[in-house]
Amino acid sequence: MSIKNSNLGYPRIGEKREWKKTLESFWKGDLSEQQFEQKMKEIRLSHLQKQLDKGIDLIPIGDFTYYDHILDTAIMFGLLPERFRNQDANSLHTYFNIARGSSEQVAAEMTKWFNTNYHYIVPELGQAEPRLTENRLLHLYLEAKEELGINGKPVIVGPLTLVALSKGENKDQVIQKLIPLYVQVLQELADAGAEWIQIDEPVFVTSNANGALFSKAKEIYGTIRSETENTKLLIQTYFESVEQYEDLVSLPVDGIGLDFVHDSGASLEKLKTAGFPKDKVLAAGIIDGRNVWKASLQKTVKLVHTILEAVDRDRLILQPSCSLIHVPVTAENEQQLDPLVKDALSFADEKLYELSVLTKFINFETEAEVLKEYDSATDHLSSSKLRNQSAVQDAMNQLDSFSTERAEAVLRRKQQNKRFSLPLLPTTTIGSFPQTKEVRAQRLKWKKGELTEEQYSIYIEEEIRKWIEIQENLELDVLVHGEFERTDMVEFFGEKLSGIAITTFGWVQSYGSRCVRPPVIYGDVLFEEPMTVKETVFAQSLSEKPVKGMLTGPVTILNWSFVRNDLPKSSVLNQLSLCIRKEVEALEQAGIAMIQVDEPALREGLPLKSEKWDKYLKDTVTAFKRSTASVQPDTQIHTHMCYSNFEDIIEAIDALDADVISIETSRSHGELIHSFEKYSYEKGIGLGVYDIHSPRVPTENELVMNIERALQVLDPELFWVNPDCGLKTRGVTETIEALKVMVSAAKSCREKASEAATV
Repeated sequence: MSIKNSNLGYPRIGEKREWKKTLESFWKGDLSEQQFEQKMKEIRLSHLQKQLDKGIDLIPIGDFTYYDHILDTAIMFGLLPERFRNQDANSLHTYFNIARGSSEQVAAEMTKWFNTNYHYIVPELGQAEPRLTENRLLHLYLEAKEELGINGKPVIVGPLTLVALSKGENKDQVIQKLIPLYVQVLQELADAGAEWIQIDEPVFVTSNANGALFSKAKEIYGTIRSETENTKLLIQTYFESVEQYEDLVSLPVDGIGLDFVHDSGASLEKLKTAGFPKDKVLAAGIIDGRNVWKASLQKTVKLVHTILEAVDRDRLILQPSCSLIHVPVTAENEQQLDPLVKDALSFADEKLYELSVLTKFINFETEAEVLKEYDSATDHLSSSKLRNQSAVQDAMNQLDSFSTERAEAVLRRKQQNKRFSLPLLPTTTIGSFPQTKEVRAQRLKWKKGELTEEQYSIYIEEEIRKWIEIQENLELDVLVHGEFERTDMVEFFGEKLSGIAITTFGWVQSYGSRCVRPPVIYGDVLFEEPMTVKETVFAQSLSEKPVKGMLTGPVTILNWSFVRNDLPKSSVLNQLSLCIRKEVEALEQAGIAMIQVDEPALREGLPLKSEKWDKYLKDTVTAFKRSTASVQPDTQIHTHMCYSNFEDIIEAIDALDADVISIETSRSHGELIHSFEKYSYEKGIGLGVYDIHSPRVPTENELVMNIERALQVLDPELFWVNPDCGLKTRGVTETIEALKVMVSAAKSCREKASEAATV
């Protein structure tokens, strides 16, 4: 009996970001709705055809989206935010207003998808009754069947995960109301001929997945299974192992999907000791869907053979560990990379090839020599100088000699207050200003050699000069140089540090149309020369006000990169911390008195299992402190975090010992403030007062309310006013207008706070 393979999801963006360009053209009004739909259909079908050509047996349907798959599912079941309920649920206008906001309404909250850098739109349950607005999965399934002859595998987020990731009360009641809607969707797919339907329940791998959750799951899926006929239901998990393994595999469904890559070996151990039901199919995630290194096919074959000791051949499906949306499309076009690095890379298309080759080998359709030849590229990289830098390894052997502690925070604050003399509720921004079409065009000309280094440097200085003047005119209190020389906050540092490569087309979706190119950390990471000093010092020379040096912290560089998989992540993190430490020291020596070391990815890297938190937080906090601890007490260290749930790590945030931290709160509608009612935070803090990912300009009244709400629990002497993130994706006019409103709101609140202090 031949073993089949399957895919869980394919990158939406296209080899050259065709998806992103289509989306943004539609937003600009360059495409009609009909043209937009047609172009998206062409992209969608091309992705399905590619998977068919790659030899994938079960091709996912419904993983393609116009913005976010969670938003798609919420709208399909009528879970629109209250403020959008008077709009047509099936219109693109409503869809994008929820995702991006409108001139009248704020966007829905956005946060990280488990421990990845993908952001999903958070559903808002509210009071409305769930209803099936449209069975979009049926439309997409029939489209694939009729256009390409593909009997695909529809993919839908399960009810438990959907509701767990939503905001609102009465979640149990909502789930009960969703069950008949899920039944209707699944049965309509079954009636159309769907053989398998994949139901994603990654909530099962979290620490919250206890016996009560699985008891509820057994009831829910018992109902769904009993009322859905003529199709097979597969419960899919990923990103970790499932602690309640026996409960999971006993659910009344036809198949169970497990991640055998990111489970620390727990799934395989459970399989060996507890076995696997004879009446179910195991969908085994054996190819890493989250990193870009070639799989060792010979090792993976051994894993499959071990799995086959517990599962019959006719009940095993081979697949990636998770959806491939977390990796770029293809490594084929990365011709500029060192051949040693390029040959060891595996993006989505290459992972499908690996899956196909493994399936053929297990089915006795190819020879072992094919596997051995494929694995040779990884062996060559591992033995090269790229992964064996003596200077880096010597530093790692002396890691304890680098300080991680500064003077007491109270002492530092006194010296910094004297040095800077800032007003109450000082205003600043997070770092970046609009990356206009002209800025991007000039950077491209420079990279192509059409501008000399001197010409490009002059252009960047002109942009810095212009925006320093704009900030002065806006009366911001602490300025930034704008980061016009940087494409991305991690990519920029990846270009400057030895041991890290930047791809040409290695894009992945972060949120909406926002795509990033994660650096590839392929070897030992080495600091070669200062990376940010020139532009920061130039900006500071233009103003009497302090200009912050802007750096990306070691944790974020690690978590937003594709990291070599031959070392523990903590070892790579330590290498990065020493590099950032040297850059911090270079900025201070050049006279920069405020240095912001951003760590927006610290929370997202938090393990899904709570028992692993302590080690992760200890490693990350120590790395940040090692990066920043060598400066003088009157040098002010800032950091920034955004778009995650921070409540669980407030103590770790405090332990970073940054003088000022800015955290996003506007997109989450101020919910983080509740945490400070319980936790006394005694360092400088800025809670982002407006959402930069929405094109709307906030009103002054909105911002005053946000500031005053925060000041109910935070000391005005420690409070900063800032946007919730960098402004690189915004337009020039809206940026200036929004900052005008922010400064005006800060002044208004400053006057009130001053008056209150004198009473």
